[in-house]
Amino acid sequence: MNNAVVSEAERTSVLDGQEMRWPLRHLTLAGVNWPAKEDVPTSQPPAVLLHGWLDNCLSFARLAPRLQQSANVYAVDMAGHGLSEHRPPGQGYLLADYVSDLAELIDSAFETPVDLVGHSLGGIVTMMYAAAFPEKVRKLVVIDSFGPIAKPPKDAVSQLRRGILKRLSGSSQGARYPTVENAASIRAGGLSPLSDTAAMTLVPRNLRQNPSGFEWRTDPRLRHPSLMMFSEEQVLAFLDAVTTDTLLIRATQGLLSDLKRWQPRLDRVDSLKTVSIDGSHHCHLEGDIAPVADAIREFLTDDK
Repeated sequence: MNNAVVSEAERTSVLDGQEMRWPLRHLTLAGVNWPAKEDVPTSQPPAVLLHGWLDNCLSFARLAPRLQQSANVYAVDMAGHGLSEHRPPGQGYLLADYVSDLAELIDSAFETPVDLVGHSLGGIVTMMYAAAFPEKVRKLVVIDSFGPIAKPPKDAVSQLRRGILKRLSGSSQGARYPTVENAASIRAGGLSPLSDTAAMTLVPRNLRQNPSGFEWRTDPRLRHPSLMMFSEEQVLAFLDAVTTDTLLIRATQGLLSDLKRWQPRLDRVDSLKTVSIDGSHHCHLEGDIAPVADAIREFLTDDK
């Protein structure tokens, strides 16, 4: 089992959360549980949280303690991320496989229906799951994402070729860093920039120490091109199937900043409520997260 031992430093990094392990058929997922406070009604469904690409469950380190005021909160490291196991050799990280992981996790570990909260890639995965299994999701929250990246059908062959060639060539040896701070500074300047504080919240869980310093424990195959992509028509079919009450947290400086571009997708979900937050892609982790937390708590505890 990869990364099965949790150090004391990793335990204390989740503050009042409890480290979790969920054995699935082909790998074990890790995560953190922030237990509901004593006055939370037992009838309140658990909230299962999924993070974004190349992040980990501590993406919710600031949000989850606020949500535990009204629910039992579980944040999950998706396969290949954080302390979760990597997929076996010869496999990749297809989007549909993340949805399958979530389906197996919910069936094996939770009484349904559950509430789902997903950021970025996690928002895509939770939305696809809610489309396929609406009876198992009471409420859905997506943070700064709304459905999979789409490509036109004419690009399918070139996408397949590119993905296979990368799978065959493999990944180069990952970078090594003398300190955690050095690795965090690299992450802070990534595709979705983070503050130094936010990077230091996320990065330690994605690292392992070796004699020469620190290296990424995240699976390098996460960066491989996907073998297959959905068309926009397929994405819209998923959105049409979302009947769950849904809250979109839209960051005004995030991926959905151009609202006009995304409106055709938003119009496909009849049960959608949108809250715009003055923030970046990681608006649930960066800056003043109170508006995000308040909107989600109000949505999840509203019985209407």
